[in-house]
Amino acid sequence: MSFFISFEGIDGCGKTTQLQRLREHLTSIGYTVITTREPGGTALAEAIRNYLLHSPQPLGSRTELLLFGAARAQHVDELIRPALERGEVVLSDRFADSSVAYQGGGLGLPLDFVRRMNAFATDGLQPHITFLLDVDPAIGQQRRLREKEDRIEGRGLEFQERVRAAYLEMAQAEPERIVTVDATPSPEEIHRHILQALWQHGLL
Repeated sequence: MSFFISFEGIDGCGKTTQLQRLREHLTSIGYTVITTREPGGTALAEAIRNYLLHSPQPLGSRTELLLFGAARAQHVDELIRPALERGEVVLSDRFADSSVAYQGGGLGLPLDFVRRMNAFATDGLQPHITFLLDVDPAIGQQRRLREKEDRIEGRGLEFQERVRAAYLEMAQAEPERIVTVDATPSPEEIHRHILQALWQHGLL
């Protein structure tokens, strides 16, 4: 049985930790699991990621959005769709919802265009379930204090608040796909909530 799960949330929400915990659980019960990230997952997308997050020169918001779209299209065609066709499970640290939240909600680009770009880049592919790890931006920032911020993380609390609001709006609009999980408890408790939601959605 193949399925596609994405993890979303503001910077510092803990999604990468939860993705790895779920990978370990699914592998232990016999699934073949592919883990990946956005932007990234392929050689081209990783090169785009490096430029997006660490560009020494300013990037316009439209340029940023289109680079994310290009990386996403390659990611779907080269990695995600082939893995699903082989019957594998794909876990992605971010996917198309990130562009709606970050470039749409955070930067204020037209949401209709962001969604149309996503539909084109993904060729209509959507995760079977998306876990939105929700946390106050101030907590997310506190968790990242010891890390060097990339170009997007360095945009500050007000930006992260807009991103969070966009995520919560998406979750309200698509409750059948997007499962909002409180990301403030312990990693163990969050992991239990995620497993419970997978059972309820018939994926375990």
